[in-house]
Amino acid sequence: MSSRLQDPAQKVQFAEGNWLTVAGGSAAAQATDGAVYLGISVRNVGTGLAVMHGWHVLFDRPTERSHPPLEDFTSQIRDIYIAPGDIGIWQGAIRDPADATFQAAAAAIKSGDLLLLSVLYGDFEGGQRVSSQFALRYLRSEEDPERDRWLASAARHFSVDRPDPR
Repeated sequence: MSSRLQDPAQKVQFAEGNWLTVAGGSAAAQATDGAVYLGISVRNVGTGLAVMHGWHVLFDRPTERSHPPLEDFTSQIRDIYIAPGDIGIWQGAIRDPADATFQAAAAAIKSGDLLLLSVLYGDFEGGQRVSSQFALRYLRSEEDPERDRWLASAARHFSVDRPDPR
């Protein structure tokens, strides 16, 4: 789930040494010449340890109610665990400027367009996998551009290993 707006900001470092600060209930997105960096402040509402497995980004609203195929997810480079009832941060980066996803993500970030991010996670034993889809929307502050930010909201959750309960 998305964390709450009142949750504290968190900082995350990427392999190249780049840092993002992600406020509660928010996301962070940065496009450079060599990488696109993404982060979301998340909350584990479950009773067990959450383990992030991978992610997938879209730039259009999906036409059907399903998660992306598992083979389309990008595996996490770093192990990300979130304790039950706690907040944490999800992070991902696209590092190939020639990749079409890099180009689309960089363009969306620069223009403040909608990003749809699916995060694949499960329990500490590798089971109970779920794909949660987050909508990342850029919020512009007319009064104070310093308050511009990306908001993250959990839009849908899909059980991967069991039938959909809906």
